[in-house]
Amino acid sequence: MTIAARLLPWFDSHGRHDLPWQHPRTPYRVWLSEIMLQQTQVSTVTGYFDRFVTALPDLPALAAAPLDDVLALWSGLGYYARARNLHAAAKACVERHGGELPRDIDALVALPGIGRSTAAAILSQAWGDRHAILDGNVKRVLARYHGIEGWPGTPAVERKLWLLAESHTADSTLPDARLPDYTQAQMDLGATLCTRANPTCLLCPLRDDCVAHREGRTAELPTPRPGRTLPQREAQVLWLEDANGRILLQQRPPAGIWASLWTLPQFEDADTARDWLQKNTRTDSTTATTLPAIAHAFSHYKLTLHPHRWHGIALRDRIGDNESLRWVARNELTKLGIPAPIRRLLDS
Repeated sequence: MTIAARLLPWFDSHGRHDLPWQHPRTPYRVWLSEIMLQQTQVSTVTGYFDRFVTALPDLPALAAAPLDDVLALWSGLGYYARARNLHAAAKACVERHGGELPRDIDALVALPGIGRSTAAAILSQAWGDRHAILDGNVKRVLARYHGIEGWPGTPAVERKLWLLAESHTADSTLPDARLPDYTQAQMDLGATLCTRANPTCLLCPLRDDCVAHREGRTAELPTPRPGRTLPQREAQVLWLEDANGRILLQQRPPAGIWASLWTLPQFEDADTARDWLQKNTRTDSTTATTLPAIAHAFSHYKLTLHPHRWHGIALRDRIGDNESLRWVARNELTKLGIPAPIRRLLDS
């Protein structure tokens, strides 16, 4: 029996059929869910997805929304480049494709933030087109099922997995009408049974032909990413409140970490932070409250934030002279895109 012949009956009984983007399963909703699900679990995404589509129900609404609104809806999901690319892609669709996602894999891949697997998932689930996907879950399933060694992130191993994924999707016994279910079934199997640690092989519909199961190698396949030590960085964070309790936020540059998000003024070292404070505010720097350090990990380095809090701050110059700075009332914080560790700090 082929993978599809075993996987679809399992999906009918045990797959996920009540995900919010499945009802209705429009191209826009499928696209949004696929972007949100990159490096994020379904349990985290569902609440964000519902809020996002309530505020921005279709692609033209997303394209017309200010980036600040999009980032505010995304705030807390992390990997904010996904939100910026989503917004840019929506604008591109309005300009080039009549306000709709194109039903063409090359045109989809040409949009910001959409790779080959994401484009295939959109086409398969939204339109029932025959395209193979290869997200992290599917890589893990195929590496174990076929006994493929080597870290799947290397080009050679990834090419091999793509060929296998395409061969299974081309299965002549897989009906066109079931392609959306087959795509979802692969992701569900990896997310619920063929997990990274402690896979539930006893319940897996593919176990009889799975090389890793047969050879007792599920713990070593797929081959883990080679270990690496992330560099450590430090930063000083200034939590400044004026006499009315408003918080001073600064918008990050449009490129780099936390691009375009609003955060507390941040500096590489204490001397630079102190100089900025003395130059731009009327305050006694000895009145600060030093708060516990905050550890935050990015994909390529670890960051420790050292926050210091002042009350009753006044700026020497008018706030309007610097567009990157803004006094924000506490009840307005939800309207802005703020990095998760900073939002947790302000909520603490």
